[in-house]
Amino acid sequence: DEVLQWSSASCGIAPVLQEVPEQSCEISTADPHLPPQLRAMISPESCSCIVSASLAKEVKETSAAECQRDGAWGCSGLLLHPKRRLVLCHGQTFLPFLRRPKRNLGRRPFLLPGAFHSDLHIQVQFPGTSSSTQPELAMSLASNDTGPLNSESEPPNLDCRPRLSSLTPGQAKANSSSPAEMLMVFSCQEFGDIFRTLFSKSDKWYFYSEDKDQEVHGEPLDLVWFALLWCPGWLDGGSVCGEEALRYVRSECLSKGQPLFSCASPFASFCSEIFMNTLSQGIVSNLAGERNALILTDARCLPGTEGGGVYIRSQHLYYLAGLIVAPLCWKANDWVGLTLVCSISCILETMRRILNGFEIFGSPTLTVPGSHGLTRLLGTAALLESNRVWGSGVIVSPRLIITCRHVLDRAPSVSVKIQSDSNSCLALKGRVVFATKENSPYDVAVVELEEDLSSFEIPTVASDFKTGEDVYVIGYGVFGRACGPSVTAGILSAVITLEERPVMLQTTCAVHAGASGGPVYSTNGGELLGIVSSNARNNNGGAIYPHLNFSLPITVLWPVLSAYNQTRDVAVFEGLNRGSKHLRALWRLQGSTPVPQRSKL
Repeated sequence: DEVLQWSSASCGIAPVLQEVPEQSCEISTADPHLPPQLRAMISPESCSCIVSASLAKEVKETSAAECQRDGAWGCSGLLLHPKRRLVLCHGQTFLPFLRRPKRNLGRRPFLLPGAFHSDLHIQVQFPGTSSSTQPELAMSLASNDTGPLNSESEPPNLDCRPRLSSLTPGQAKANSSSPAEMLMVFSCQEFGDIFRTLFSKSDKWYFYSEDKDQEVHGEPLDLVWFALLWCPGWLDGGSVCGEEALRYVRSECLSKGQPLFSCASPFASFCSEIFMNTLSQGIVSNLAGERNALILTDARCLPGTEGGGVYIRSQHLYYLAGLIVAPLCWKANDWVGLTLVCSISCILETMRRILNGFEIFGSPTLTVPGSHGLTRLLGTAALLESNRVWGSGVIVSPRLIITCRHVLDRAPSVSVKIQSDSNSCLALKGRVVFATKENSPYDVAVVELEEDLSSFEIPTVASDFKTGEDVYVIGYGVFGRACGPSVTAGILSAVITLEERPVMLQTTCAVHAGASGGPVYSTNGGELLGIVSSNARNNNGGAIYPHLNFSLPITVLWPVLSAYNQTRDVAVFEGLNRGSKHLRALWRLQGSTPVPQRSKL
């Protein structure tokens, strides 16, 4: 096995990774007498940092200002354990500095400092003060090769002790930098396995940049690597974020729709005075892989935030859930606008395996973050497949599903799969009983299942709509059939009416190909507001805007669905084929101007 064989009792790294006694976490943030270090410990900003990598020769030859890179070789990071001065960050930042850049990384679970350029200079920027005196760290680590070291890996007789820079004692100002030493760069196996499954080359995924034509640095599989650093000059970490390790939550306890926050630094070391520790809010959009190693969120992050923390909040405390891996930018020509996260519990388990069972810190401090009302709604979203076309639908009765006409591709029957948050999957068959005509203002179809769904709870239907209210969209977009329905959050941004009746809804939720026909729910009451019909595409560039989308109000559909449930007469749906020219123009984004305008959408 390619594992790191060592003994924490005799290894020189023990002073850094020694056990710290657990402290009680039963505190109330409402207490005005809460100690400052505990108040700071609760905040994600207090344990976030920026990591940059360069060659030491470049540092000597250029000024400090010139050394501030644009984020290409920088990332965000976490002060993983203040007392041990350990920093965890994304590993891709260091891969360009490998001695042999074209080496096959897939066969190695981790890399030691000797695999990287001898002049590699690592700098960590913290949001506080720093002292820069600390004894040298001696580190005795075995190679992770199955055989002896050779010229294809690290040089023989490698001295793996971190070489500390000469430091000047003293305190630095806020947002000060401290040199760091690399302990190891490692890949997370559970995350890597599901990453390979979901991100196939045929889907044409683009990461890192808002411009899909910009050159991408590195291979996509570089994203599964992380780095553990030691900052000997950071002695005052405990005064900034407490003496304890970060609180964290097991990813198995997360559920879709759960609110979360990210804290990271867009563009890494570029203009850190402006961008350092920027917060973003979203929800858990999807979970995949063994132990939920992969977390998808609609919290919007930018390049440079890789390695930053994603947190959930429980009883006024923040718990680390994962590390940002990459903003998902483009899938073929579709703008995605979601963020990929790796579970922190899987990362810590990987480190424990590499360190031969040594625990950097103990069990997770939060195991049951609580439930929310979205769980029961996930089972109302269905995956519909016909021929090579697939999309979403919403179950409105024990035997009826409504969806979009274009999802069915004129097929007379469809395969139906229903997957709840428990990952149980129910496969059924359905026949298409009605689909609107091509010239209809509405893109609607009705599917009747061959058998009733047992213990199905009919959704509560909205009777009116409130612009600005929080909403969810559930559908099989982004990853489609691979890992169940995804959830995105937003607001009801507009209600378009005609003759004082709602005929179209707009939301700011991220909607992608495959989500058509999926339900739109109000966040607070869980009421069904409508079904997703489309998003908008730019006719000039071909790009899709996921946060500009249109849904059919349930108030248009529910009367005819109720009539069909009573009469089983498909003729009741014919009213959906009738509509005014103005209504047809609205759904074609043409408006009602007397002179037709050339639209970008």
